Amino acid sequence: MSLITYLKDTNAELKHVSWPTRSQAIAFTVVVVLISVFVSFFLGFFDYLLKLVLEKFVI
Repeated sequence: MSLITYLKDTNAELKHVSWPTRSQAIAFTVVVVLISVFVSFFLGFFDYLLKLVLEKFVI
């Protein structure tokens, strides 16, 4: 398969893609950021708790 054929096939496939609207893209981005922040605080909280517990037993 040549590069030209590959690029033509890729272009044809991209025409079948259902692209999100601007408002959908913004909404999905906000959801991803909020979930990421929540998960980081969640994991940070349990990391802090585990640190406190281990300090009680180790020191």
